[in-house]
Amino acid sequence: MSRLKRLTFWGADEDDDSLPRAVMEGRKTVTADTVEDYYKPYGEYGDGSYAAGDLIEVYDLKQRLRCLIRATKVERIRFGNIPEEVWRGEGFASAREFQDVHIACLPQYDLHPDFEFVTLHFELAETILP
Repeated sequence: MSRLKRLTFWGADEDDDSLPRAVMEGRKTVTADTVEDYYKPYGEYGDGSYAAGDLIEVYDLKQRLRCLIRATKVERIRFGNIPEEVWRGEGFASAREFQDVHIACLPQYDLHPDFEFVTLHFELAETILP
């Protein structure tokens, strides 16, 4: 690949850029996805398969480059045991809130306690479009 990897943070609609803004403000330092989906590309602005050390372009839903992040760690977690580092890094007040939001956002999955997620931990490298 001759370009940086790309990632798009989703929102309620195309005008919801709350997640890219949370990354740029340092309030979001982790994102989680199902194992099944983490390793799949999801269009031109989402490569998947991010690994520690990757420098990643972050896009909003209008396909605007917002910032660059550097992946620091990738790990698997179980839905019934969300580490504090993950729920706090995702911007939630508790593991229960993390679980409730993911149940609502991923109704196509049976999110039982042993269901696995992949978490991508990252740090802001550069802000492009505030």
